[in-house]
Amino acid sequence: MNDIIHPWRPVELTFTSDQNYANPYTDVEVFVHFRHESGVEIVRPGFWDGENRWKVRFASPLRAGSWQWQSVSAPCDPGLHGQNGILHVETVEPSNRFERHGFWRILPGERHLRYADGTPALLVADTAWALPWRATHAQCEEYAQHRQAQGFNAALLMSVQPDRRAHGPRNRTEHDGFDVGFEDLPDGHINQINIAYFQYLDGLADILRRHEIAPVWNPVFHGYGWKGLDVAGPVIPPIEYARYCRYLVARYGAQPAIWLVAADGDGLAPGVDPGGWEIERWDAYQQPTGIHYAPHQDPWAYQDRPWLDFQWCQTGHNGEHVPQRVAMMWEKRPIKAVANGEPTYEHIGAFGRAAGWWQGHEAWSNLTAGGVMGVVYGAGSLWQWRLDAEEEHQEWCMARHASWRDALYFEGASYVGLLSHIFDGLPFAGMAPDYRHTYGRAGLLAPGKLFVVYLPNGGVLQLEQTRRHSLPRRYRVIDPTTGAVLASGEGHDPIETTADAPRIVIFAEFDK
Repeated sequence: MNDIIHPWRPVELTFTSDQNYANPYTDVEVFVHFRHESGVEIVRPGFWDGENRWKVRFASPLRAGSWQWQSVSAPCDPGLHGQNGILHVETVEPSNRFERHGFWRILPGERHLRYADGTPALLVADTAWALPWRATHAQCEEYAQHRQAQGFNAALLMSVQPDRRAHGPRNRTEHDGFDVGFEDLPDGHINQINIAYFQYLDGLADILRRHEIAPVWNPVFHGYGWKGLDVAGPVIPPIEYARYCRYLVARYGAQPAIWLVAADGDGLAPGVDPGGWEIERWDAYQQPTGIHYAPHQDPWAYQDRPWLDFQWCQTGHNGEHVPQRVAMMWEKRPIKAVANGEPTYEHIGAFGRAAGWWQGHEAWSNLTAGGVMGVVYGAGSLWQWRLDAEEEHQEWCMARHASWRDALYFEGASYVGLLSHIFDGLPFAGMAPDYRHTYGRAGLLAPGKLFVVYLPNGGVLQLEQTRRHSLPRRYRVIDPTTGAVLASGEGHDPIETTADAPRIVIFAEFDK
């Protein structure tokens, strides 16, 4: 087989087994070894895709040359083992930023995202947890188009509906309905896979990818879940959890992804560490892997593991601003990237809670406290993908007046999305919290390149006299509610900004 492929764009190889298997998902392993003419080697796991069909997905991280590939299977099946071919890389105009720069990763000892070519990236993520098993393709298109325009570049997703006692029609358009990824999940197992579910999920993931939104894949949730009905994550046997982590890497790892190996628990469920090691073993692109915690849990399980790239807290659902939780995580060693992965959802439980600019202040507060991996937003009723305002969920965790579509257009999301636009093109790699260059203002410093100060109530910014000489001289004053540049100048004298209105002051070597 000889095919033309394009850099960082997934290509699919299909294999047909000669033999039949009782449970192909659990009983057969397939992988393909890719070797570039330069000597670079990549191994990609395969996945069962129904009947006697297996697939392997691959994206070339190199922009020219040829890849030779050969398949391996266990047990050895003539249709799966020993197949081979050549893929020729042809450079074309990239269709999105991931094809232009490559996938994200976090280098050891760093706290921020980088594209494969080294370009820094700031995570601006939404919590669309239930999208994989509730949304239709048309709904996902509307969602992705709107969030991309706002500036979002990632979405936190439960890969399957996790509640063991949830009941409803197997339907994405009826009240209480949801699609099913594993038939045996209600029994605390994930061995009986529903391939049609994942084939539909392929389409949802492709829509997100086309809109430059990276899925943040959680295998099986560990906390509240969808309706709080006994999540399967904490009880799934480690071998099954690890196998499913490998399946997700096989199916979705040749496109932009983040691996959230545990979510909304203490990070210590039996499958978490085996799942993290399995991702580390099989993700040839080394996309970021981490853990997301419940509000009352210590956020540093497996802090010393090489497979762990980031730790995410959450700060409750009652409208609290708790940036000190992020600041505490910043100090933990060894160094891992940190973020607040789940602030209070907009309008959750009561109209007006955590609404509007509350979300913008939350994002800037967490960022300047040390969450330099990025920021995350959430809307009540959207995270459940609530079909309409009549669908029942526990009142404390939804926006009572809203469907998912209503929640998509809540005001607060626009302020969070603007961070992506404000930081675009700035040299923010390596930025860290800084309080030394101002008198009590929250700032972010990338030495010699960038200084960003958040003024939640505007006013006068005064720099500390003995240190200001090390900062760039040019500055801009930005309205974080609109992204507009309100003023610009040069020098380190006190800067007056509008009082009683949030402002951002950025020192950088801007072009005049």
